[in-house]
Amino acid sequence: MAQAKSDAQLAEEVDVRSSRVLRWRFVMNLALMLFDALVYFATSMIVLVVSHGTNLVTTRLQLNLPIDPWLYSAACAAIYVYCMHVAGVYHRHVFADGYQLNMLLLKGGFIAWVAICALNFIIQCNIFFYMVCLTSLIVWVAEMIVRFIARVILTSKHRKGEYSYPTVIVGSPEGIGQILKFLNQRRQLNYKPIRLCPIRVNSETGLIEADPNTELLSKEVHESWNSPIDVIEYGPQLAGRIAETGAQTVMVTDVLDRFSDNLSTFALQMESVNLEIALITSALDIAEHATQMRNIQGMSIMTISLPQYSPSAQIKKRVFDLVVSTIAIILSSPIMLIVALAIKIEDGGPVFYKQERIGLRGKPFYIHKFRSMRVDADAHLKEVLAAQGQELGARYKLKHDPRITKVGNFIRKTSLDELPQFFDVFMGSMSVVGPRPQRSFEVAEYDPVYATRLLVKPGITGPWQVSGRNDLNEEESRQLDVSYVQDWSVMGDVVYILRTIGTVLHPSGAY
Repeated sequence: MAQAKSDAQLAEEVDVRSSRVLRWRFVMNLALMLFDALVYFATSMIVLVVSHGTNLVTTRLQLNLPIDPWLYSAACAAIYVYCMHVAGVYHRHVFADGYQLNMLLLKGGFIAWVAICALNFIIQCNIFFYMVCLTSLIVWVAEMIVRFIARVILTSKHRKGEYSYPTVIVGSPEGIGQILKFLNQRRQLNYKPIRLCPIRVNSETGLIEADPNTELLSKEVHESWNSPIDVIEYGPQLAGRIAETGAQTVMVTDVLDRFSDNLSTFALQMESVNLEIALITSALDIAEHATQMRNIQGMSIMTISLPQYSPSAQIKKRVFDLVVSTIAIILSSPIMLIVALAIKIEDGGPVFYKQERIGLRGKPFYIHKFRSMRVDADAHLKEVLAAQGQELGARYKLKHDPRITKVGNFIRKTSLDELPQFFDVFMGSMSVVGPRPQRSFEVAEYDPVYATRLLVKPGITGPWQVSGRNDLNEEESRQLDVSYVQDWSVMGDVVYILRTIGTVLHPSGAY
């Protein structure tokens, strides 16, 4: 009974800490909602006044009844806030992510624009179409500016440890190191590691036990986090000892497999004291799929599917690629002409370079680029690799490639060499966003998981390009590519395009 009472007290303490976090998160979201409503209300009223549209009248059923402009603007503001909520603008992990937040603001603004246009149609009021469009545009710009300022302030608070979730990370030393590096790069996720719990599976019993390799753990922490973190040893009463540290979340990186008895037992212990469990899953985890349960003659069958691979989703992506590639070709034509002239003047060689790559479902195709290397570059690849102590493979890296020309060095750093690939996208062999196409000898090294990247068209840009490019290690690059195959969407592609623009303006890892 004494132990049960102690567990109950610990659960209550964790619940109190969680309540504090929920309280400030609720206050912040409420403040944002009120601010968004105020911005839309004020903008709507200003547009009405300037456009001399305050004399609102509904002609529904030929009644010609007057509408209070204050009431109308308030109703539109409420619709706007609701649409922002539907779009996910107020989610806790989105607020500090600039690209994703701005896209959700655009998505929410578009939904609100459609909803308000529908409202005007239903009540048949004398609001001009341009007034709704102007209001939506002004509000969107104002929201981006305010969210940028708020994001800077909140990120600064996160780095000081405020408004974050005290977290204990559980897993192998290598898994802990990977998550620490991930969290160090993405402080907007709000997880603050306060303890580490290294574990392993006992090969004889199959049970979880403490991992005694403290040297490896120290090395991983030093390389990934740059500051020491206390260790809590796995063992009896672990949940109570974690609760006593002030933690709110337990993040499981690996070792504890999903749907296993080990994880079920571990989760039950943590949840008994109200600790939240955050489970890091693989890129191909089934949880990403849409599931449907059916009962056929007493047998339960679960079917799974990825909605983005439906025919309608594929058509949307193809239309998106056609529109984006057409606009890109038209807008970049003057730049492509200048680059072509510069290449021709430098050494008189061909302007374009084509090479066979492996595309959708393993089908070969030719990729086109502006030539950035000497004409005989391919013939000297093995020679250059050998000089730098490397071999041909899926992830060879050349930081100082002597085959690159002066013009080539510039167009590579600025990604201008990729512009001709918009013609490949237009013709259908590539997509604007997707994993980069690789050569046959690289594809030959794929394992079954990495080979899933061939299930989508290769892209001009993608997760690898906007996340560090050649500075990423092999495991990080693989994870990004496979994750894209699992959860791509047209809206996600738009985010990658915007992030690519930022990478071009501030290049990193390009060589």
